[in-house]
Amino acid sequence: MSGGVGRTAGERGGTTMSARVDGEVGENPAGSDGTGPVAPEASSRPATRRRGTADPVKALLHQHRDLCERAVDALEIAAGLEAHGVTDRTAARFRHRDVFSLAEELYARVPRDDEPQSPADPGPGPRIRTDWVLLTLLPGALAALVAAGLLLTHGQARLLVALGAPLLVGGAVAAALRRGPLATRPGTAVRQPALGTRVSVLCLLAYALLGDGFLAAVISGGPDNAPTLAPDGPWPVALAPTLALLLSCAPAAWCAHLLAAVAHRRLAGSRGLEDFTAAARPLLLGALALYLAALAALLAVSAAVLREPSATGQALALGALLLLARLLTAYHHRHAPAVVLGAAAIAELAAPALVSTGRLPGCGFAAVPVQRLVDAWGPAAVPVLVCGAAAVALLVHALRTLTRASAHAPTGAAE
Repeated sequence: MSGGVGRTAGERGGTTMSARVDGEVGENPAGSDGTGPVAPEASSRPATRRRGTADPVKALLHQHRDLCERAVDALEIAAGLEAHGVTDRTAARFRHRDVFSLAEELYARVPRDDEPQSPADPGPGPRIRTDWVLLTLLPGALAALVAAGLLLTHGQARLLVALGAPLLVGGAVAAALRRGPLATRPGTAVRQPALGTRVSVLCLLAYALLGDGFLAAVISGGPDNAPTLAPDGPWPVALAPTLALLLSCAPAAWCAHLLAAVAHRRLAGSRGLEDFTAAARPLLLGALALYLAALAALLAVSAAVLREPSATGQALALGALLLLARLLTAYHHRHAPAVVLGAAAIAELAAPALVSTGRLPGCGFAAVPVQRLVDAWGPAAVPVLVCGAAAVALLVHALRTLTRASAHAPTGAAE
């Protein structure tokens, strides 16, 4: 490509030089006064020289020289440019049809050895390690022990188990998210999710455990008693969906690993950015579908063992929301998950609050939307609607961000 650009510039220079020579030593058909074609030709020389020496691609090459020198092929440069905000519209200002065409010229302009190059090696893909495999199994194992403790104990012992459960299970989940496919990818400064995001996730999980029973109690005029943390208590606890969600940490990690590994191979074999995006969209949707299938199986097993309703709808919606939020966070897209998770947590907590507000004089209208929704579909309709809408919003965002080549670039520029 650089050869083509060089030849174009050379042809311009050759044409200008020949015109200059003709004007200086050739015969002047207008006469001996030299006022005919000489003056127009002389006035056009500075403009010709400016066009020949202007080279915006060279300035872009200097700006991204490190990226261009480290790249193993043009696609890696294209991914890096995309991560820095260079779009097809930007490439048009450099007289290229798209980012990949511009990246090809940048790759060709970087001095390289004259020896034949072997096919580009994208480097080793993500590997399966024993540590993250075991860590992803830990939250489900501890959650199963906690569920057994809540079912087999009574009174003060059950209260102690309930108080210790968030610390044990929360620590296990945090450890699982620090290693393996669900961990934040290296590249930029690694930051943990903000405190508000963590609080939102805890509220969503707490609602999955206690929310339906609490909302039903509020609508019926209660709650009259504190929760006994037993499935058959006056304020029933949904252990089965919560246990299944914690057990699903392992399949979530495997699906994230599958997404990263296949995307790595597709990136090596793609010809352009659009080719990679077209292949990455079904890959992301397939990983999400595979996780939801595994979660549905875990819900069925947990419900059968604990002899509880599986609460499939709300658990699948929450599982999809949490997986998409974690994938976006792992690929350094933290803002959208934080906003969507916070909005979902507020919407779920607002449902019983609106019902309670409706009991105040003159405020009965506040409880009408929630009351009608629960009368039509039951208390489970609230988390299904809220988490389902939030998951769809994050899925749309993920299809725009996680299917870019820059998100999976081996140089880490995209991250």
